[in-house]
Amino acid sequence: MSSAGISSVHAFTESVKGLLDRSQEVKPDEGIEPALASASFSGDVENIAKGTNLGRSVNAQDHYAALETACRNIFYNLLATTSIEDKSFGQIWNLLDLVTILSDVQLCEPGLVFWLVEELLDSQTIDGCKVVFDYLDSRRERLIARHFKQKQLIILRACNELLRRLSRAEDTVFCGRVFIFMFQSFPLGDRSSVNLRGEYHTENVTVFDKAPPPKEAAESEGAMEVDQEHSAVKQQEDSTEEPPTAPQVQGDTSSPQPVEGVTKSVKFDAQADKLKEAESESEPDTETLYPLFWSLQDTFSQPTRLFDSQIFSSFKSGLDLTLRKFKAVQQHQQSRSGTSNLPSSSPSQTLKRKRSNLESDLQQPQKRPRLDPDQHQQQHRLATSFNPRYLTSRDLFSLELSDPTFRRHILVQALILIDFLLSLTPRAKRKLEDKKASNKSVLYSYTLADDDVKWVTATRAEIATYLQQGQEGKFYYRMVDTVLSRDKNWVHWKADGCPLISQSPISSASVLESQKGAAKACAPRRIRPTPLGSLDLSFLSNTWDEGQAQGLEALKRPERYALPKVEDYKASIMEDEFDIEMAKTEEEKEAAGTAKASKMWRALRLASKNRMNMFDKIEDGKDLGALFDPPQPPPPLAKMAEIDSNTDQKEDEMEAKGGQEEAEGKEVMKEDVNGVKDPGMGEIMPTAVEAT
Repeated sequence: MSSAGISSVHAFTESVKGLLDRSQEVKPDEGIEPALASASFSGDVENIAKGTNLGRSVNAQDHYAALETACRNIFYNLLATTSIEDKSFGQIWNLLDLVTILSDVQLCEPGLVFWLVEELLDSQTIDGCKVVFDYLDSRRERLIARHFKQKQLIILRACNELLRRLSRAEDTVFCGRVFIFMFQSFPLGDRSSVNLRGEYHTENVTVFDKAPPPKEAAESEGAMEVDQEHSAVKQQEDSTEEPPTAPQVQGDTSSPQPVEGVTKSVKFDAQADKLKEAESESEPDTETLYPLFWSLQDTFSQPTRLFDSQIFSSFKSGLDLTLRKFKAVQQHQQSRSGTSNLPSSSPSQTLKRKRSNLESDLQQPQKRPRLDPDQHQQQHRLATSFNPRYLTSRDLFSLELSDPTFRRHILVQALILIDFLLSLTPRAKRKLEDKKASNKSVLYSYTLADDDVKWVTATRAEIATYLQQGQEGKFYYRMVDTVLSRDKNWVHWKADGCPLISQSPISSASVLESQKGAAKACAPRRIRPTPLGSLDLSFLSNTWDEGQAQGLEALKRPERYALPKVEDYKASIMEDEFDIEMAKTEEEKEAAGTAKASKMWRALRLASKNRMNMFDKIEDGKDLGALFDPPQPPPPLAKMAEIDSNTDQKEDEMEAKGGQEEAEGKEVMKEDVNGVKDPGMGEIMPTAVEAT
């Protein structure tokens, strides 16, 4: 594009070239970092603003077009004369920074910088695009800070075009950088990559060998493998094992002799046959599982196929057989290793053979010629790359099943599909109906049957249990479950029509009002003389009323803390008895009886300390007169001595009288032994011994 004959374009071209010359003085290092600041070009930018004459709205678009043409001419000239590997390519980065500064002050189109970046990506190789993305990653926040709505479509178009050029197998890391740049640039609630219509990626078709292998070829190939394996095992046994010895005769102490024609492999082969028979009964055959296993990928890529009952039944049988095979392979690996943990499932495990070869080359450089840096980088790239697509060859199927990472990937796919099926249960549909989802494209009329719901729930629990086994199994399942749980929130958000997630910024007036309210709430307040809800303590003031002290002095009176006397309750109890007799209603009578009982209990409690001997004279609280009598003084000492002597004399008389009665009793007992006295005759009858 030539600028001849257009004076404004020529003027803008000279102005932009002057800014580029100024940028070399500001940033002598012609690299990506640091970014050019607008403060360094304030005077030059003002001159461009005066030259554009933006005061006239009629000529604003013309001046925008003229400045864009000037920038493009300089950009094409630099791009054609410099390579991205040269140091002079830093002029391109400076030009992009200057265009960003001009767009921020609205002197050119906001999307001009991304138009130039898009053309720059189209003109570079994959390695050159990586360098361009180094620039975009370093300027991302600055590029999207202003006028993002005018830039977002250009960003999407440029990134999608670049992703179409990249290989998911060889440029996996770079694809991730592109996706991360888009995720960080676009807001969380943007609809650009939401897939509102719920379309599935049906173009990703998994191709596998559906026809079974010829029987004769399979048998001959299996026979060859068995013969080779048997010969290798036999050679190893012949070189390492000793022949078995003949049984010794009892009493023979000679050394054991080998027996010809007998080998130890007989017992080993028998045990191996039994083990194979047990495994065949518990796990499905690999050839039988192969077509069922790879047919699951069609359902994973298009879950709506399960709405057909026949396809759903085949899917259930295929997934059940796959789980059984995975469990059997895991048990077989555990039995061989002698441990209960699965091998580590790091991504580098699948590249163990390639990486081991590379490491052996690096550890023994003296045996191989020294590699150039480019060759070494190429070998390292081959060793660290992996193919994200599954290899569906029959010969590799058994090896893939033995890889724990492969098994985990398949089961994660199954979990994603199972969560989709659980969203079709009646309970899940009722939740969506309550929310009044507006996006009917992701709502399906198909409802999962009760039997299918039970199967789906049991299968999900079985897969969860399997994924939690082994080293870091619980951590791996927790990560997968967290991602799937958050994905459910996105599904509900999509079903609701993708409402806005972000909220409008708070106005400055609301901020100032909230600050005033917070300052008012936190300001120190004057204490009231009588706080709200407090008691009136004026009664504690020391005053005099009718010659008696009030307040604290009144609380110090002895009658407030001294125990009363028993006699003090006599008059009040008599008044309560009088009230009981004169009561007209049952309530008055009951109240008077309660008061009397309380006073009697307190009187008895006080009397229990020094009048316990009077309690015998009280009959169920009826006669308390003895209780209120003053206590009798103790008798004098002489009278007490006389009482004690009388007491001793009475005790002696009682003892004498008791001894006499005891003697009379013994004499009567003797008479009873000799005979029985007849009360009527007064004579003693002879006993049976005397009569004989």
